[in-house]
Amino acid sequence: MAPQVDIAHARRWAAALMSARAGDPAPWEAALAEIAAMLRPLIRARMARMGLSAEDAEEALQETLIALHLRQASWDADRPILPWIRAIARHKSLDIARREGRRRARALARPVEDLAEILPAPPGPRPELADAERLLAGLPARERGVVSALGIEGESVAAVARRLSITESAVRVAFHRGLRRLRGLALTEAPA
Repeated sequence: MAPQVDIAHARRWAAALMSARAGDPAPWEAALAEIAAMLRPLIRARMARMGLSAEDAEEALQETLIALHLRQASWDADRPILPWIRAIARHKSLDIARREGRRRARALARPVEDLAEILPAPPGPRPELADAERLLAGLPARERGVVSALGIEGESVAAVARRLSITESAVRVAFHRGLRRLRGLALTEAPA
């Protein structure tokens, strides 16, 4: 949980920033350590809500601290310091999220030719299944239905059990028996 920030903290941070502007950076450097402790859990929670990692959150925190240090002149001394700090943290978190989103998008971008193996097959006859269908025809009806549903159509064991009104164990047994028979059929048809 984020440390509570009271008015005394905010005033001390404002005074430290004014001191840095006047040429004494030591109080501001100490204030940045306190600010980091206050922001770390807030940024982690924000980044987690966006689906980003703790490493991304730490990067956002570091960029926030750098921005606070480099943009000292952008704080208006007549205004509270805490909203200024939080605004910079929010913007840096969003910058990291955008950058990570672009990185993920680039990683996912692949030429269409590379996607052929994961795209669904076009409707119609599937020549690559012709041998499988011919071998499946040599199985008893229940085993053929189970092997086809699980192995070719990708149905779940539970769905096949419900559809055939049999137990999930019976589906598994029929599947394994069917595969064993298919293997035998394939070996007898294999050229010597």
